[in-house]
Amino acid sequence: MSYPITHIDGLDEDDVGALKAVGIRTTERLLEQAKSPKGRKLLAGRTGIGEKRLLDFANAADHMRIKGMGKGYVGLLRAVGVMTVRDLQYRNPENLAHAMAEANAKRKLVRFLPSEKLVVRWVEQAKKLPLKITYR
Repeated sequence: MSYPITHIDGLDEDDVGALKAVGIRTTERLLEQAKSPKGRKLLAGRTGIGEKRLLDFANAADHMRIKGMGKGYVGLLRAVGVMTVRDLQYRNPENLAHAMAEANAKRKLVRFLPSEKLVVRWVEQAKKLPLKITYR
């Protein structure tokens, strides 16, 4: 799924403006441009956004390829330490749903918690998705 880049948590107006100035308006396009270290370095030079921040944004965009995964749920996953789609592949859905409920009780990140069934579907989809982001 592709969303406008404004759906990525942490992007401020300056970041959005810099990305739009180089033709990046969707999460899919951001992921394509920032999927490799070389791509992130080039993009950082063109936008003035740091490579580490671009990697964080690319990982959020990567999560959004999973059906039913929106802005709030990406933030909730990150709050429990699931930073990448690869991380999600290896999680126990029952434990993850429990951890998400605890994190949400403390921080109030989403209005509606995902059901354990939905978390199971996310993990299964993550296992089937081709990995896009490289780190070396």
